[in-house]
Order: sequence, then C-alpha cells, then structure tokens
Amino acid sequence: MTAATLYWIVFIGIALASWLVSSSLERKFKKYAKEPLRMTGRDVAEKMLHDNGIFDVQITCIKGQLTDHYNPSTKTVNLSEDVFNGANVAAAAVAAHECGHAVQHATAYAPLKMRSALVPVVSFASNWMTWILLIGMLTINTFPQLLAIGVGLFAITTLFSFITLPVEVNASQRAVNWLQEAGITDRETTEMASDALHSAAYTYVVAALSSLATLIYYLLILLGGSRR
Repeated sequence: MTAATLYWIVFIGIALASWLVSSSLERKFKKYAKEPLRMTGRDVAEKMLHDNGIFDVQITCIKGQLTDHYNPSTKTVNLSEDVFNGANVAAAAVAAHECGHAVQHATAYAPLKMRSALVPVVSFASNWMTWILLIGMLTINTFPQLLAIGVGLFAITTLFSFITLPVEVNASQRAVNWLQEAGITDRETTEMASDALHSAAYTYVVAALSSLATLIYYLLILLGGSRR
C-alpha cells in the first residue's frame, strides 16, 4: 500500500469522524438550548468572572453561531447572540467555557501561555506552508530541502493543534465545576452542560488527528523522495 493510498483511507475516515462529531455537537446544542435556566449566557459569564476575581474582562455580543471565543489580547469574552441572550443550559455551558479561558489567562495556566506564545509563529506558518509544500513537492527531486521546510512549518501547526487540546478540556472542566458549585445548574443540568462541552472537545481531537495524519503523509513523501 502506497503512502498516498494510506493517507486517503485515513483522510476519509477522519472526514467521516469530523462529520459525525459536528452533527452530534449541533444536535446536542439544539437539544440543550431547550432546557431553561434562570440566567442568560451574559449573566453567567459576568458571575463566573467576578467569582474568580476577574473584573477587567469585557463581555461582548458578536454575530454568528458557535463563534464564541475568548481573546486574551483584548481581554474580551465574545459570545454569539444565541449564547449572550439565551437563558438555557447550552448558553450557560458555552459562556462558562469561554470564561474558563479567561480564568486560565488570569492564573497563567501553562498550556494557554504556550499556546499564546505560538500564535505568531503559527500565523506565519499558516500563511506560507501551503505554497512551500506545493512547490516543495514539485521540486522534491532537485531541491528536497524546500519540502523539508514546508513539513517543518506544518509540524508547528500540528503541535499547536495538540497544545489546544488540554487548553480546551481544562476550560470545560472549570466551566462544569463552577456551574455546579455556583448553583447555576443542578445535577441533571450539570450533566447536560458536561455532555455538550465534551462533544465540543471532540472537534478539537478530530482536528488534531487530521493534522497529524497529514503531517505523516508529507513526511513519508519527503523520506521517499530523499532516498531516490
């Protein structure tokens, strides 16, 4: 079996897994959005930040669906409209998760610091690696060093994907624990919030595995070309 054939088998498998995870995530968030809570996502975010002694982070409402994120450079928790205004389990889970990142930032959580430090490097790698890999594959017989550079840049983005995993999992753990401790959710709704956030975490797992599979594919091409 050639490297290309193996890659496409793995690629199709990961693509299928990605579709299943995305479908499950969308289905669960729609389901848990129908489970009412007494606080909106904005209220949940504000309380979680204040309970953790954080008063210099702004909560904003942004357009889109599942576009929620925490921006450490501007110290903003950005919540989509449905989450910002929603008073339900799904909105509370997402809002608390993003505030979990704010807590990580405030407490200098090591994986988040490492991830943030890599952002400029990853941005540079993402801008150039596609072209370098393409040209490197075309010139592998005459200038294999170019493909090696492309593989190196891709390896940086793959590392970034794997560093993202503990950051996201930890933010979800902080969110679920706080929701229950603060009395925002009871036992049943805490399990719902946990289930929703676990589904969201699987998307990062699939993305990391997909990046790793692609990196291995390029490595096999590089190693095969260098032996010619």
